Amino acid sequence: MKHPCLFLVLICFSIIKAYSGVPADTLKERLISIPTAHSKLTLFRAADNRIYQLAYGRTDQEISIPANIAGREDEFLPPSGNGFIWEPAIQAFHADGNTSTDLVFVRQSVKAIDNNVSLTRIELKDSYYPFYVTICIKAYYNEDLIEQWAEISHKENGPVTLFRFASSSPVFHARNYWLSQFYGAYKKEFQMVEEKLTPGIKVLDSKLGVRAQQMRNPSFILSVNDSAREDSGDVYGGTLGWSGSFQLSFEMDNANRLRALCGINPFGSQYKLQPGKVFTTPSMYWTFSTEGKGQVSRNFHRWALKYGIRDGQKPRPVVVNNWEATGMKFDESTIVSLFDGAKQIGADLFLLDDGWFGNKYPRDTPKSGLGDWDANKVRLPQGLPYLAKEAQKRNVKFGIWLEPEMVNPLTELFENHPEWAIGEPHREPQLSRNQLVLDLTRPEAKEYVWNVIDKTFSQSSDISYTKWDCNRYVTQPGSTYLKPDEQSHLLIDYNFALYDIMGRMAKKYPNVMAMVCSGGGGRVDYGALKYFHSFWPSDNTDPVRRIYMQWGYSHFFPANTIASHVTNMGKRPLRFAINVAMSGALGVDMDIRKNTPEERNVLAAGIKLYKENLREIVQQGDLYRLESPYEGPRASLDYVAVDKSKAVLFIYQLKAGSPVVLKPRGLDPLRKYRIKEVNLPENESSKLAIDGKVLDGATLMRDGLIPTSKNEFDSMVIEFSTTN
Repeated sequence: MKHPCLFLVLICFSIIKAYSGVPADTLKERLISIPTAHSKLTLFRAADNRIYQLAYGRTDQEISIPANIAGREDEFLPPSGNGFIWEPAIQAFHADGNTSTDLVFVRQSVKAIDNNVSLTRIELKDSYYPFYVTICIKAYYNEDLIEQWAEISHKENGPVTLFRFASSSPVFHARNYWLSQFYGAYKKEFQMVEEKLTPGIKVLDSKLGVRAQQMRNPSFILSVNDSAREDSGDVYGGTLGWSGSFQLSFEMDNANRLRALCGINPFGSQYKLQPGKVFTTPSMYWTFSTEGKGQVSRNFHRWALKYGIRDGQKPRPVVVNNWEATGMKFDESTIVSLFDGAKQIGADLFLLDDGWFGNKYPRDTPKSGLGDWDANKVRLPQGLPYLAKEAQKRNVKFGIWLEPEMVNPLTELFENHPEWAIGEPHREPQLSRNQLVLDLTRPEAKEYVWNVIDKTFSQSSDISYTKWDCNRYVTQPGSTYLKPDEQSHLLIDYNFALYDIMGRMAKKYPNVMAMVCSGGGGRVDYGALKYFHSFWPSDNTDPVRRIYMQWGYSHFFPANTIASHVTNMGKRPLRFAINVAMSGALGVDMDIRKNTPEERNVLAAGIKLYKENLREIVQQGDLYRLESPYEGPRASLDYVAVDKSKAVLFIYQLKAGSPVVLKPRGLDPLRKYRIKEVNLPENESSKLAIDGKVLDGATLMRDGLIPTSKNEFDSMVIEFSTTN
């Protein structure tokens, strides 16, 4: 940060000192201004002692301070009842049955966590009841990101029932609004579509409980006044850090005002809050850009690398996974033989996938074994420590697949504890993938899940990676542990318990890297990712489909989180598959024993190039999306090192077409770059006209280059390296 002291002065000047009652202050002193480097959120405590939003967006936006606020349409976190008639952010039934809430200002405070991050707390109280809501806003100045959540508590004479508990509900004022959402299903994750909002309510939600993102992700792009463009226009990005059921509601009124109501889905989840307890909503993350959605994405990426994911600066290993090679049909010698292939192509780590556990009920098929987490004595007589040691002998690290939240009925665990599974009384259990979900609200089940993780990792210090899977969602949300009047707590408390386990894993095993997976991309959010290093985007690894998926994911998640593996799916050219995978966290899912010597050489050369030249730029650099796969026959993107000393350009020909000029972005206009096409076939030289030439960044970005790709599945990787 260039001026950290100035930032603190601005914060301290704009956040007025705490007070109670109604002091004789000026209108200006009632302002609450929360700035970041290029955006600002401005709130106002009006004469009625409620908190209203005046603006969120441009720092140069002129703010007019109202002498009076006629209506409550712009209330910042509006409660239900007592005059508010739109969708509320907070809805509570008080202990005496009163169904309305009236939140008024009590005090506010600001804390400078460091020279980049500040935390503003605005405490509200019901005007009659001892019912409290604290609005919490954490500002990340350099990253232009605002994190918001709410803390709800009370001191009434009995439980208060919460029906709505939004994390954030900002208001926008513009001529038009364009919403981009990210939807999908199994093997079709994170597809992107944009639509113009009209008066009424548009709702994006999930009711799946424990793997909320299977059908859509709790993330969106909101462009005002015009459809979203990559490099220009006022654009907001929002994403909810929650792995459970969510609701994103966009209500446009007859005055063209838009409210975005974001948080846990209240459907079937009313929550009885006991006196003295605090209900903390998940964090909602916002960023704003005047330079289009490209800058929105770079804001999220820069924030995530520092604050949102585990070990953001740590290189992600090149992983070889055995699933495509063996499925569940393997033994000890087979797995050891695969280590040799991993070493041969230069991979960093071997990940043993599903099928390694279960004895009374061996994990031979998806129908058995899940929940009995002892290594199968027939398949792996010497256990996981032996495999991990054998991998280490070949200078390859070892990782293990787990699905600790789940159970097959055909297991010793279910035989002994059928009551630990989520399900409804008097209903035939509904299996999905032949399994049920363990009830993590039950303390014994929660501790069992933790012990699975602890036991697995503690048996060998050579286990340095895990893939945490979750292959079904909840269809019968019932708990034999929760009281009858607390059944609606299940889908909320499950995720709080899940995060507690994940947090314990990250704390006790800081050297075990972790990938989150959920039947593909069913659990991709910053609620889970704070405990993980990467995620599995989809079981669809066809590189053509991955281009579209990774394009969508890149709007919110940095490349080092997106596990991108080379496979045989789709039967695409191998070099094309490698070039696609290198634009994320490169890995391989192939039976390397069956590859030809030429194919192994191509894999090894690609991995070597990635590790030595590209990994740091891709995983730590700024992303510029150049040509969308949704809009033409070619997709392209480049990553630029933070210091702009290097860049890499990826080009993918999805359909045959005549080459046209492509202009890279993000380069330093004044520095000179040497252009070099890489990952070429052996003994072939580049046909790129400017290959080997030195040009300044301004010329490259102005005039561009003409790729030689023209046939379907042609691809190019081009490096730019500064010479000065």
